[in-house]
Amino acid sequence: SFSRGAIVAAAVVLARQGHLSVLRSLRYATAASAAEPSSMAQQTPTSNSVKALRARGDQVWARMPKCNAEFFRLTYGALVVQLVEDCDDVKEVNDKLDSMGQSIGTRIIDEFLAKSNQREPCKSFEETCEVIGRVAFKMFLGVEADVRNWSEDKSRCSLVFPENPLNENVELPPGQNFLYSNIICGAIRGALEQILYKVDVYCVKDTLRGDDTNEIGVTFVSRLQAEMDDQ
Repeated sequence: SFSRGAIVAAAVVLARQGHLSVLRSLRYATAASAAEPSSMAQQTPTSNSVKALRARGDQVWARMPKCNAEFFRLTYGALVVQLVEDCDDVKEVNDKLDSMGQSIGTRIIDEFLAKSNQREPCKSFEETCEVIGRVAFKMFLGVEADVRNWSEDKSRCSLVFPENPLNENVELPPGQNFLYSNIICGAIRGALEQILYKVDVYCVKDTLRGDDTNEIGVTFVSRLQAEMDDQ
C-alpha cells in the first residue's frame, strides 16, 4: 500500500499540469481507501536514534490511510507512458518526473511534520537524512531506506532501499538512461527545500536497470535563507 497523503499531493500536481485521465484514476484510488480507519491513539518515541526512528516509522505507517498499491502502480505507469509519448527524449521525461516530484515534496512536508511526531527540528543534515530514510520513506512509500555511504564531511550520503514499490511489474527498454522513479528524487528535494536545505538528489542505482538494489544519492549544497514577509 501507499500513503493516501502522498497520492493526494500527486493528484494536485497532476491537475495543475493537465494530466486529467491519470488524475481521475488517482481520485478513484483515494476515494476507495477513504473509509479505512486510522488510529491516532498510539504514541511514538521522539528520540532520533536509528532504533527509535525505525519504531516511529513503523507506527506512523500503521496509522496512515492507505491507497491500493497495485492500482497506484498502474496509474503511475500510465503517467510515465503519457510523458514518454509527450516528450522528445528520455532526458526530458526524467526532468519532468523530477519536477513533478519536487512539487509533491513541497506539499507532503506539511503532512509529514504534522503526523510524524517530529516535535523538534533535526540538529544536522545527517540527522535529517536518517529521519527521511527511517520515517518519511516508511510513512509515504511503506518501505524503509538505510542511510549509508557518508562522505567524511557528512555532506553526502545514500538512501538505499532494496524494494521500490514503484518498480514492481515494470520493464525498461534497454540502452536508455531512463530514471523511472525520478519522481522520488524530486520529492526529497522539494521537501528539503521547504525546511531550507538546498540539495542535489539523484539516482545512483535502480533494480530496473539491473542493479542489485535501489540507491538515491543526497548531497548537501547550502542552507537557504527564509523569505521574510515585510507586509
